[in-house]
Amino acid sequence: MTPETFLKEAASKVASKLWGEGLPCLDATPTRKEFEGDFTIVVFPLLKASHLAPEATGKALGEALQAEYSEIGSFNVVKGFLNISLSSKYWAGIFSQIDSAKDWGQLPPTGKTIMVEYSSPNTNKPLHLGHIRNNLLGYAVSQLLAACGNNVIKANLVNDRGIHICKSMLAWLKTANGATPESAGIKGDHLVGDCYVKFNDIYKEEVAALIAAGVSEDDAKKQAPSLIEAQEMLLKWEQGDPETVALWKKMNSWVYAGFDKTYSDLGISFDKIYYESQTYLLGKALVSAGLEKGVFFRKEDGSVWCDLTSDGLDQKLLLRSDGTSVYMTQDLGTAESRFREYSLDELIYVVGDEQNYHFQVLKLILGKLGFSWSDAIYHLSYGMVELPEGKMKSREGTVVDADDLITKMYEEAKETSQELGKLEGMSAAEQDELYKMISLGALKYFILKVDPRKTMLFNPKESIDFNGNTGPFIQYTHARIMSILRKAGALSPLPEECVVNAKEIRLIQILASLPGKIGEAGSSHSPALVANYAYDLAKEFNQYYHETPILKEENASILTFRLHLISAIAAALRKSMGILGIKLPERM
Repeated sequence: MTPETFLKEAASKVASKLWGEGLPCLDATPTRKEFEGDFTIVVFPLLKASHLAPEATGKALGEALQAEYSEIGSFNVVKGFLNISLSSKYWAGIFSQIDSAKDWGQLPPTGKTIMVEYSSPNTNKPLHLGHIRNNLLGYAVSQLLAACGNNVIKANLVNDRGIHICKSMLAWLKTANGATPESAGIKGDHLVGDCYVKFNDIYKEEVAALIAAGVSEDDAKKQAPSLIEAQEMLLKWEQGDPETVALWKKMNSWVYAGFDKTYSDLGISFDKIYYESQTYLLGKALVSAGLEKGVFFRKEDGSVWCDLTSDGLDQKLLLRSDGTSVYMTQDLGTAESRFREYSLDELIYVVGDEQNYHFQVLKLILGKLGFSWSDAIYHLSYGMVELPEGKMKSREGTVVDADDLITKMYEEAKETSQELGKLEGMSAAEQDELYKMISLGALKYFILKVDPRKTMLFNPKESIDFNGNTGPFIQYTHARIMSILRKAGALSPLPEECVVNAKEIRLIQILASLPGKIGEAGSSHSPALVANYAYDLAKEFNQYYHETPILKEENASILTFRLHLISAIAAALRKSMGILGIKLPERM
C-alpha cells in the first residue's frame, strides 16, 4: 500500500468516526516544499459535516489520526490544509518492502498489448539527428510501457519504395561508376545518401537551365529530365521490371546493413519490421469498401476522396486518378492489419509534430469506416531537435548524420573522462567500453529528459558534463554507490529496527515514489518524467553521501541499513535509466 493510499483510507475512516458516514472522499498529496510535512490532506470538503472552521477541522482530524495510528509522526495545519509527517518507523517499514522487492518499480501485468512504431526511415539516406530523437523516444516509450506491465511490440515501418529511392538509384547509375560500400569504403546507407544528394545537384542544374531557356520555374521543376527519369523508374518498379527491381534490392540491402549498424550502436531494437513495399497496397481494399458504404466518393478523374469538411477539415485524397495509393491509404491498411493480427489495445505512432494533421485524419477515417479501435490509435507527436549550428536539410547534404554524432559523442566522452582522471586502473578495453557507455548515456539522457512535445537544442559538449542534470552525472553516482558496496563486502540481512534520520526518510520517499512515477510516465507517454526522477534521486543521494560518511559508521545495524539503502538507490537508478536504454557502469 502506498503512503497516499494509507493516509487516504486512514483519514476517511477517522473522519467518519468524528463526523458520520457519507463524507466526501479525501485525498493525500505530497506536501509542497515550502511547508513542513510529507503529505497534505485538504479538509475543506469536511466543513459542512464538522461545523468547524478549517483550522479546527484540520486539527481535530490530525489529533484523531495521531491517536489511532502510530504511523503518524506529527502534523500541522495551515488554513484548510492538514500537513502530516509520517513516523520514521513507518518509513523504515516502507523501505523493508522496497528492499525485499525483486524488481522495485515494475508494475503488475495489465494484460494489454501495445504496439509502438518508431524509426520509420527512408532508404535513400542514412539516419540523422531527427531519427535519433525518434528512435530513442520510441525505444524508451516501449521500455516504459513494458515497465507498466504491458505486452509491448516494438515495430518499424521502413519506407523502402517511392520516388525518393528511385532518385538515389538513378544517380547511382549516372555517377557512381558501379561503386559498392566495399569498394568505396563507406557504409551502404551513406553511399546511397550521397547518391541522393548528387541527384538533387543534377536536378537543380537542369531546372536552372530550363529557366534560363525561358521555361517558368513551376514548369521547369516538372520538366527536368532527371525527375522524369526517376518517375519512369518508379513506374517500372511498380510493374515489376526485373532490372529495376534487382537494382532496388541491391541498393536497399546496402542501406539495411547501414541501418542495422547504427541501431546497434544506439542500443535500439525492434520486434517486428514492416516494409512499405509489402504494405503500400493494403489499404486499397478498405478504400473499395468505403466507396460501397458511401464513406468515400470518386471524382470525375477517377481519384477517390474522403470529405472531412463536416469535421472542420478538408477533403483527403486516398487514391490517385491512376489508381495508385498514397501514404494515408497505406496507413489505413497497416493499422487494420495490425489490430487484426495482434488484437492491440493501443497503437502508438512516434512521429514528428509536422504530421499532426495526418494522424488526426487517419483516426477520423478509420472511425468513419466503422473500426471501434480507431480511438486506440495514439500519435506521440514530438518536436524537432537541432544543434547550435541550426537546422538540417537532407537534400543539400547538410544533415547531422547519426553515425557522425555518435562518433563525436564518443570523442567528447573520451576527452572529458581523461581530463577528469576517471580512468585509474582501467585497461584499454575497459576504457573503450566506458567511453561508449558515457557517450550514449549522455546522448540519450540529454534528449529524453526533455518533454517529447518540445522542440529542443542538443549541445554535445554540454551533455557530457559530469555535474548537473546529465546522464554522466547519474552514471557516476551509480559507480560511486557500487564502489562503496564493494568496499563494504558482503551485505548482511536488513535489521528489523534501525534509526532513520530525515535525509534517509527523504531518500526512502523518493524510492517509494518510483512505481507511481513509472505509472504516471506511462500514462503520459513521457520518458522525461523517469529521466528527471533518476536525476532527483541521484542528486539527493549525493547530498546524503557528502553529509554521511557511510563506511565510518560504527553501529553495525545502522551501517547495514545504510548499505541496504544505497543498494536500493543503485537498483532504482538502474531501473529508471534502463527504461531510457541507458547502461550504468559499475566503476568509473
